[in-house]
Amino acid sequence: MSRQRLILFTVLLLPVIIFLFFSTATHNAAIVPYFGPREAVTRIVDGKQITDTLYHTVPSFRFIDQDGDSISNKNFDGKYYVAEFFFTTCKSICPKMAATLGVVQNKFAANPEVRILSHTVNPQNDSVPVLKAYSQLVHADTRFWTFVTGDKKSIYDIAIHGYLLPAGEDAMAEGGFLHSEQLILVDKEKHIRGIYDGTQLPEVNKLIEDLTLLLHAEKLKKN
Repeated sequence: MSRQRLILFTVLLLPVIIFLFFSTATHNAAIVPYFGPREAVTRIVDGKQITDTLYHTVPSFRFIDQDGDSISNKNFDGKYYVAEFFFTTCKSICPKMAATLGVVQNKFAANPEVRILSHTVNPQNDSVPVLKAYSQLVHADTRFWTFVTGDKKSIYDIAIHGYLLPAGEDAMAEGGFLHSEQLILVDKEKHIRGIYDGTQLPEVNKLIEDLTLLLHAEKLKKN
């Protein structure tokens, strides 16, 4: 094949490649699952019966971040975010989770549509200054990665009923607090779209893959 024909072939093939890429992204994004309880709701539209599925939604919340500012669910409107639970004196799974969340930060910190939200399960110890120091210890970009403390009951309630994760004081648990190693991927409608083991890099890579698919599919819809 001559050089001119090769260039022409590449130019003609490029739109097809782009189309297939985004079509595949849209299809794959459609199968990124929803987690949690769901409810079928039937309504009448133009005389026809339509059944919609209502997916579990993370409820509203309000906490205090590492800078002493009030943070609520409104700060995450229009964003995908990854939620986790930890405490600063944890010596078992938390350092591993901080390291893998650093991978997520490196991938998405420049994207204004993505955030990380870390909740302490030991608010009595993890004050604002303690969270600030911890954020620096794990090299968090706090414009992207937020650490929050607050009322203990509110934190445990949002873990259990919002993110579907265990959390609480437990004398039998290492460090005296029970929390999960799972990372929760939340979409812009506050639906849970993924649950991943934050101590395992392959799982975190799957989180990154799923989030990338959701971002690509949304971009395609806007175009």
